[in-house]
Amino acid sequence: MTVPAAPVRPTTFFREIDRNRRNSILLVIVVIVLLGALGGTIGYATGFGWGGVVVAVVIAGLMSIGSYFAGDALVLASSGAQEVDTAAPPEGYKQLVNVVTEMSLASGLPMPRVHVIPDSAPNAFATGRDPKHASVAATTGLLEKLDREELQGVMAHELSHVGNYDIRFTLLVGVLVGAIALLSDWFLRFTFWGGGRGSRSDSDRGGGGGAAAILMVAALILAIIAPIIGRMVQLAVSRSRESLADVSAVDLTRNPVGLARALQRISADPEVLEVANRATQHLYIVNPIKPFEKRASSLWETHPPLEERIAQLERIAGQMGLLASGQR
Repeated sequence: MTVPAAPVRPTTFFREIDRNRRNSILLVIVVIVLLGALGGTIGYATGFGWGGVVVAVVIAGLMSIGSYFAGDALVLASSGAQEVDTAAPPEGYKQLVNVVTEMSLASGLPMPRVHVIPDSAPNAFATGRDPKHASVAATTGLLEKLDREELQGVMAHELSHVGNYDIRFTLLVGVLVGAIALLSDWFLRFTFWGGGRGSRSDSDRGGGGGAAAILMVAALILAIIAPIIGRMVQLAVSRSRESLADVSAVDLTRNPVGLARALQRISADPEVLEVANRATQHLYIVNPIKPFEKRASSLWETHPPLEERIAQLERIAGQMGLLASGQR
């Protein structure tokens, strides 16, 4: 008896996952190299030698430890998130808990802590240091304005962030970029107040004045541009991880249409999420800062263009033989 061949599984999201992972790792390597170059250049320009690199590593390490254990609590507190009792959720939150439980089982991840943000603007995010210490948060507006299929797409996206270790990955990049900013700021202040004069004079007497001057200029230039480059890389990583979470969510729900509709509905909503700020905007599934707000800046986009995200989901839907997001 001939056994029928298994249907060919669409591979679009698997290719997207691999591509985004490679890009994200490359970007993190760029930040690490940038931090090392900045520390080394500053070290030699100020007479500390490789001590500059050591200082950079120590600063990044201390920031990492603090953020690793307390970062998620700070994010949730600053967002006004309130934890939901998943064993006995209030009537209005039962569907949320049910969907998160469903996606947790589908992904094989531990059940995360569930939080609700009392705000009428629809949005959601995930945070934590690993799948065993993860939290998802959704606004009351999200629960009220999305149907179950759309809510499932959003929670699959957030659980994908957890499963892909985006919550830790993003934290790592944020800490490294913060270390670059701190080191650059220290060096600029150090130079402004004349802290580097002694080391340059010593180098002049030793016949290395020209090289020392070149290193000082290079360190100054790097101290100015490194934080900008670091921030740009951080945003690029954020955009890459958002695209990765979109396609990973499809692997969980097998339904790109629900997520595409959710993205459209969230982005089109006119409500402003007041608790969001530039430090947390990259966490949300859709950038909560609206283009018309004063705090918005198109130069520092934290998310891929919405049109590209939806087009990517619709391409996957087409390969899976599903309707486009605009069709019901």
